[in-house]
Amino acid sequence: QVQLVESGGGLVQAGGSLTLSCVSSGRTFSSYGMAWFRQAPGKGREFVAAISWSGRSTSYADSVKGRFTISRDNAKNTVYLQMNSLKPEDTAVYSCAAPSKAWDTVKTPEYAYWGQGTQVTVSS
Repeated sequence: QVQLVESGGGLVQAGGSLTLSCVSSGRTFSSYGMAWFRQAPGKGREFVAAISWSGRSTSYADSVKGRFTISRDNAKNTVYLQMNSLKPEDTAVYSCAAPSKAWDTVKTPEYAYWGQGTQVTVSS
């Protein structure tokens, strides 16, 4: 059973930075792409960023491009989301996600496994 555990959320002022981590267990981490999503209060889940199994390819939502960086350390079974220049509209619960199989695309058509989420609050 794949398990994903996020950490690193918190309260930060606008313009500040945070780094989220997500540790995976239960299968060979380095074989699968990973992604981050977020959900703000009263809104649907939104794609944030994705990374290929090797880490060489990434994809970002337009709203975070140039401010957020997704990366991974396959030796540590961990994917990261470095968030800079945070804005109040980035406030949300951030969750990492993993697909059920190894797709060829960076952003995969499905994500079967989800972490519990970590709260990020950006004050103005």
